Amino acid sequence: MRYLLISGITNPDGLCSSVMEEVLKGATDGGAQAEMLTVEGVGMCKNCKDGWGSCKSEHCCAFAKDGFGSLHEAIKDADGLCIALPPDSGKTPGSVSGFLDRLRNCENGQFGQLTNKPVLVLTFPVKTDNLLTGLEIMDRFCRQTGAIIFDFLSVQSWNSDYARASAYAAGKVMAFGRKVGVTAAR
Repeated sequence: MRYLLISGITNPDGLCSSVMEEVLKGATDGGAQAEMLTVEGVGMCKNCKDGWGSCKSEHCCAFAKDGFGSLHEAIKDADGLCIALPPDSGKTPGSVSGFLDRLRNCENGQFGQLTNKPVLVLTFPVKTDNLLTGLEIMDRFCRQTGAIIFDFLSVQSWNSDYARASAYAAGKVMAFGRKVGVTAAR
């Protein structure tokens, strides 16, 4: 299995990165070929041809040379994904928002490369009143692309001890190939 973690996190030494490392370790321990890629440097959608250019007709971005093209190809080849949204205060930061918009445009609909692909969502809300923001963003993204939310982990400093363990476990069971909705053996 090829497992890919897509990161919008820029601090390599913080809480977010330590949780993402647990996901990768779990996936690797579960037998997956695991890799982390970042959306840093990927620009916003340029809305070519009134919003729909080659993304709709050819499922590729006409401006993919900013790093989006290589990320898109890696995602197509992955069997499972983890998407880590950076710390937020109620909105998606620009780099991740631009990446998700472009990916959504290229993979929109039920026959895209993301259809039925499991996605583990990691969010790092700054305040507890923003707990649902990341889930809402990713729920909408998955419904529009056909991807399936495998699980959703919202991590803050107060729950990071057990969230790390959950992140590891989620990466591992995804690598084992557990399907969404299948109950774990007791």
